[in-house]
Amino acid sequence: MSHPIFDLSGRIAMVSGAASGLGRQMALGFAESGADLVLADLNLVGAEVTAGEIEKLGQRAIAINCDVSNSAQVRSLYESIDKEFGRIDIVGNVAGEGHMGHPEDLPVETLEEVLNNLVVGRFVSCQEAGRRMLSQGKGSIINFGSIGGWNSLGRGHTPYGMAMGAGIQMTRELSTEWSSRGVRVNAILPAQVWNDKLRQRVKAVPELEGTFLGGIPMGRLGNPEEIKGPAIFLASDASSFVTGALLPMDGGNLALNAGGTYPGSPRAYA
Repeated sequence: MSHPIFDLSGRIAMVSGAASGLGRQMALGFAESGADLVLADLNLVGAEVTAGEIEKLGQRAIAINCDVSNSAQVRSLYESIDKEFGRIDIVGNVAGEGHMGHPEDLPVETLEEVLNNLVVGRFVSCQEAGRRMLSQGKGSIINFGSIGGWNSLGRGHTPYGMAMGAGIQMTRELSTEWSSRGVRVNAILPAQVWNDKLRQRVKAVPELEGTFLGGIPMGRLGNPEEIKGPAIFLASDASSFVTGALLPMDGGNLALNAGGTYPGSPRAYA
C-alpha cells in the first residue's frame, strides 16, 4: 500500500513535453498517483497516445498542441485549463528544445531560440500557473533542468547551459517570491537519460557513451521512468516543506569531482 502523503487524487496537473521521454513518464506517474492531466506538446498525436494510457488508469487527460517557445500559445494553454478544469495544482515544465553551438561561431538567433524555449516560455508557464495557484493558496511547480545548468558540459553546449543556468535561478527566485503564499517551486536536474535522440547521438559517436559513464558513479545512464519518483515527491504533500530545491537525478554525477573516478569507471582507475 502506498503512503497517502503521496496521493494526488483530485488534483489537476499540466505536463509539457508529455508525448515522449521524461515528460510522458512524469505525466504517467502523476496519473498513477491519482491526478488528472493536461498534456502539452508540439507532437499532438504523441500526446494523445499518452492521454489514452492515462485514461486506461481511470484518470481524465486532455492533449493540447502547444509550442512552449511561443508565449501566446502558453497563455492559451492555461486558458484551456481554466475552461476544462477550472484550476491547476501541479505543473511540470519539461518541454523545450536546446540547440548546440560553439560560442565563437554561435548565431545569436540560435541563442535567442534556445532562450525562448527553455527560459522565456517556462517563465510564462510559471507566471500563468503561479497566478492561479496564488489565488488558490496552494500549488507545486516543477521545472525540468539539467546538470548542464549547474556546471559546464562543454562540447558546444553553451546555449543549452546558459538557458539551464537561467532556469535554475528562476526556480530559486520564484520559490522565494511565492512560497510564503503557498506555491512551491522546485527543479529536477537530470544527467544523461536514454531517449531516441540520445541513442542516435551515441550510435553516431559510440565513444560518447563512455564519456557520459565516466561522470556517473552508478555506472549507467538514466531511464525515463526514473523521473516518476522525484516528480511525485515534489508534486505531493510529501514535500510540503521543500521549495527552491534543485534535485539531481544524475546517478551521482554532481557529487563526483571532475578528476575523480569510481570502481568500474571507463576512465583510468587507481
